[in-house]
Amino acid sequence: MLSSIGIPGLILILIIALVIFGPSKLPEIGRAFGRTLTEFKSATKDLTKEDDDDRGKSKKEAVVDLSVSSSEDALKRVN
Repeated sequence: MLSSIGIPGLILILIIALVIFGPSKLPEIGRAFGRTLTEFKSATKDLTKEDDDDRGKSKKEAVVDLSVSSSEDALKRVN
């Protein structure tokens, strides 16, 4: 989406923002945008970490299931 804007488009957006909000409000708006972006990245990182943790637990459970079934098979062969 943003890749199709280009440099002239960004300059036009900044000029329009300057006209609408004025030079005194732009730093405040920039800080708010930066904080929002940081919170979004943090939330995304937390979600992916939880997903990775869940996948790791599933793999460990699968390995335990395989080792239990292998042990049961070995006991059946011995008896």
